Formats: sequence, C-alpha cells, structure tokens
Amino acid sequence: MNTDVPANAGPSTRRYAKGEAKRREILVAALAVVAGHGYRNSTLQEIADAVELTKAGVLHYFDSRDDLIAQVVRERDLHDGVAYTPADGDSLTQLRRTVEHNRSVPGLVQLYSRLVVEAEAPEHPAHAYVFERYDNLVQSLAEGVRRRQEAGTARPDLDPVVAARMAIALSDGLQLQWLHDQSLDMSAVFDAAMALVLEPRAAGWSQ
Repeated sequence: MNTDVPANAGPSTRRYAKGEAKRREILVAALAVVAGHGYRNSTLQEIADAVELTKAGVLHYFDSRDDLIAQVVRERDLHDGVAYTPADGDSLTQLRRTVEHNRSVPGLVQLYSRLVVEAEAPEHPAHAYVFERYDNLVQSLAEGVRRRQEAGTARPDLDPVVAARMAIALSDGLQLQWLHDQSLDMSAVFDAAMALVLEPRAAGWSQ
C-alpha cells in the first residue's frame, strides 16, 4: 500500500494517507502479536500497546474486532503471496511452501482455522473475503494442475478443479490435525498425498 502524498496534496488527502498508514501499522503489529502469542493468547490491548494507541483508538480504524482479525488474515495472505510464490509462479509449489512455513506460526494457523469456521455466517465481516479467497485459490491451483498436465508432470485424466479442491482440503485438514499434534510433519504428508493425486507412478511430485 503506497501512502506517499504529493507535496501539493490538500488537507483531506493528507489526513486520508495518514489514516491509511496508521491502519497498516496496526495490521502489521496485529500480525506479529498473533504470530508470536497465538490467537487465544493475543489481546486487543497488546496490539494497541504495540502501536501506542488505546483499544478504542485501534478500533477507530476498523469496524469491529472481528473486522480487524479478518484484515489480519488478509494481510497474512498478501505477505505469503509475495514470500512463497516461486519464480515460475507455480501455485502448487506456493501452497506447499506455505504448508511448510505454517509450522513456524501456530498462532496464525489458529487464527485462520477459527476465522474460516466463524466466517461461515453471512453477517461475519470476513464472510465475503473467505468465499472469494477459496474461489481464487481453486482457480489458481487448477491452473497449476493444467500447466503440469501440459508439461506431462500430472495425470492427464485429472479434473484440475477437483485436484485443486483436494489440495486445499489436504492443506486445511493437515493444519487442523497439526494444531492438536505438532509432531505431525505436514509437509511430508502433503508431498505424499500430492504425489498420489498428480502422478501415482512417480516416486515424488515435481515441486
């Protein structure tokens, strides 16, 4: 988000840019607090302290605490999209890298898993975002499967959309199991399952 303001900008433009900068500062701080302390152990007061505001001051920039949490997940997705997308843009490799990374951020895994369930309610602030997130992820992963089919590294009889939904279900399901047993090697299970889905005859799948 670019918050640079032209030198000749008017007062209202400057106020908007300042507000957007503070809003982003809060999101970054909230992301760090949840990642470090876990969803259940993170408080609005800790986030407020991190940005030198009161709790009311934090909520001035968001519609509600639920809205703040929803925006934290969005911020995480934006970060992961930049950090874990390979040079060739392969979405399956990106998902695999994200699964591996999630072992180091249990707080964000807790947050995401809880939000997906709670956002099922149409009135939840994250309802539309979660719906769109799944839709975009299915399309992106399906395109990744199609590219592998064209390259001969995925079964040609696969329905790319079905394979995409299987990959998402695998990723989300592993995260839920891992929250209960962090000795689970999510990456190893993900790799083994995707090898079976994409090309059962191969010893592994091309990452």
